[in-house]
Amino acid sequence: MRKAENMNAPNLTGWVIGAAAGLVAFGALVVVGEFDLFPAAALGAVVAAAAGLILGMPWGAEAPVPAAAPVHAPIAKPAAAPVPEAMPAAFVAAPAAATSAGPMRLKGPRGGTADNLKEIEGIGPAMEKLVNELGFYHFDQIASWSDADVAVVDGEMKSFKGRISRDRWVAQAKLIVSEGLEAFRERAKTNNY
Repeated sequence: MRKAENMNAPNLTGWVIGAAAGLVAFGALVVVGEFDLFPAAALGAVVAAAAGLILGMPWGAEAPVPAAAPVHAPIAKPAAAPVPEAMPAAFVAAPAAATSAGPMRLKGPRGGTADNLKEIEGIGPAMEKLVNELGFYHFDQIASWSDADVAVVDGEMKSFKGRISRDRWVAQAKLIVSEGLEAFRERAKTNNY
């Protein structure tokens, strides 16, 4: 088994030799050169740093390390999920890739036009793009999310985790679906959702 080591770290032996050279320089400057302690210590530190840099840093090319042979494990192919007969044609025509958990996703908006999800407080242009990439284009999709669905989608939200619950997307989407967009906008003025 290979020993783990940082190949970019300086060699500690070079720094030890550099420190020893600095001490020798300090002693020689004090005894032979009759320097005061502070200037001798400063020059000794410069000698120690220079020797440590020269001797402690890796120079030249690294020795090649043979690569380990990759281990290939057989990959099972997922079985295609059957499409239920009772689904509306809009869902059958454009379902997203089958997922084991979470809400129903679409490959594209029904009828070629997505709802303006930015109407929901907490969804801006970047968030709407991310939500669309996850397969959600319509208010009724978000309104149908359960707590488990929210947890699944929240886990896919990259740096926006927690926004779904904090901004109450599901409650807002349910109001839009049940009362209409104009009534929702009136209620949104007072955050009454």
